[in-house]
Amino acid sequence: MIQQNLATWNVWAAAHGQDNYYDRVALVAGGSSLTIVEEDALRAAVGDVDGLDVLHIQCHIGFDSVTLARRGARVTGVDFSPVALDKAADLAAECHVDISWVCAESTALSGTLQGRFDLAYATLGILNWISDVDAWMRSVASCLRPGGKLLLVDRHPLRNMLNRADPPAFVFPYAFDGPREFVSTRSYAANTEQVTHVQFAHSLGEIVTAAVTAGLTVQRLDEHAESPVRLTVTDDHPDPDGRYRVRVMGQPVPFLYTLIAARP
Repeated sequence: MIQQNLATWNVWAAAHGQDNYYDRVALVAGGSSLTIVEEDALRAAVGDVDGLDVLHIQCHIGFDSVTLARRGARVTGVDFSPVALDKAADLAAECHVDISWVCAESTALSGTLQGRFDLAYATLGILNWISDVDAWMRSVASCLRPGGKLLLVDRHPLRNMLNRADPPAFVFPYAFDGPREFVSTRSYAANTEQVTHVQFAHSLGEIVTAAVTAGLTVQRLDEHAESPVRLTVTDDHPDPDGRYRVRVMGQPVPFLYTLIAARP
């Protein structure tokens, strides 16, 4: 399943980089790639990243890696897609920032990364690609030095369930029940060739318990009933304020969550 998803992300990485989701021109010109939710979460987790060692988990083509490096962080980006990392390296060079890149699967990060980082940063489209959330938490936690923080911002499991809100159509489980296979000709950002990939559900309880079992101390869990960005092709059009919301019987459902946890 990892190889199947790797093939998908290689295809998607080749297509991503200058589209309605990834604005490369703005980033190269000095803009930030972080959403308001990520900015708020970063402030709550560590405040200023200047001088911190930051591990960007599942960094894809490196947009947030560049943004964090510009703010003075010593950034290492890790992803299992060599196509994505090649594009990330090109982007960093164009933006004149120094970032280290590591090709690795995030549930089995190298021993050379262990105990080195003040912040492990992973946002937007993370755990639905991971079959074993306990292994992911153990792997990421091992890379933190004592006092280091995990910052995870991701789609809420209830939002993942919904394919249509009116009338409600639930097409994905809330909690883990094994792999679910999908065939698509579009990523969240661009049209692509047809790919087949596998995703996994994880409840908030599973995610928080995995963090605690990995030895982390949970400091904060926030749920957000809106998203500043469109995360899948099934998301509705934004509200007049530019935020995405999904309502069931008139009530917005949780869209994202923020988890902050620390290594004692």
